Amino acid sequence: MTDDHPTYGTSLGVSDLHTISLLGRDLSAELIGKVSFGHLAFQLITLVEPTPQQARVFEAVLVALADHGFTPTAISARMTYLSAPESIQGALASGLLGGGSRFLGVSEDTGRFLGEALAGLDELPTTDEGWDAVAADAVRAQRSAGRFVPGLGHHLHKEGDPRTPVLFRIAREEGQFGPHLALFEAVGRVAPEVTGKALPLNGAGACGAALADIGIPLELLRGVVLLARCAGLLGHIAEEVRGHRVAAAVFADVERHAVYVDPAAAED
Repeated sequence: MTDDHPTYGTSLGVSDLHTISLLGRDLSAELIGKVSFGHLAFQLITLVEPTPQQARVFEAVLVALADHGFTPTAISARMTYLSAPESIQGALASGLLGGGSRFLGVSEDTGRFLGEALAGLDELPTTDEGWDAVAADAVRAQRSAGRFVPGLGHHLHKEGDPRTPVLFRIAREEGQFGPHLALFEAVGRVAPEVTGKALPLNGAGACGAALADIGIPLELLRGVVLLARCAGLLGHIAEEVRGHRVAAAVFADVERHAVYVDPAAAED
């Protein structure tokens, strides 16, 4: 860096007077219009350029999670956009960090649950029966500890989340169906018998397993989900800007069915 021509660099890239490089490539000459955002995001997160197979699975996850959390996203966008002084910024922050916390955590929780179960294995199973045994042990341990099994159940798709089989298929087609997805699939087979409840494998859990199998660090799964659902959040804010106000009906329905409880009484 010189006084006349400063250069600003980070571990991801460098900007100088005439160029911007990202991960060793010229942003304007080699990246813009040449690679997809999903491709670039994967590389920024892992510092490894994705194979075409990894990129397809990663982008499938981004699409699968773009819908995630319609209700809290819409409500947060509406309430904050209409009331906060810095409305757009507030609506984004509220939707991502407030209304979306519950939904953002499912993929991360599922990935961690599966990762912990896999970490205890000396070798990976090679048959469905072997995976079922590992899954049954993991589900029993989770239940014994008084914890929910992440990735099971959906408030709307009671008979099966339509995203889950599609993600399984894409991962298999691309040769990216690894141990996390194999164990997650096995959880779906054994959970009804172990838990006594027929709960479907939800798409958010499948996304967590898929991301772990293509190399996304478990501690960053929540961030990838946040990245995906930004699209839905911006869509809901755009509805408010255009005056469609779809969220008003959502809020009214939720408010009508809400049951308010005195916190002090609840603690008793």
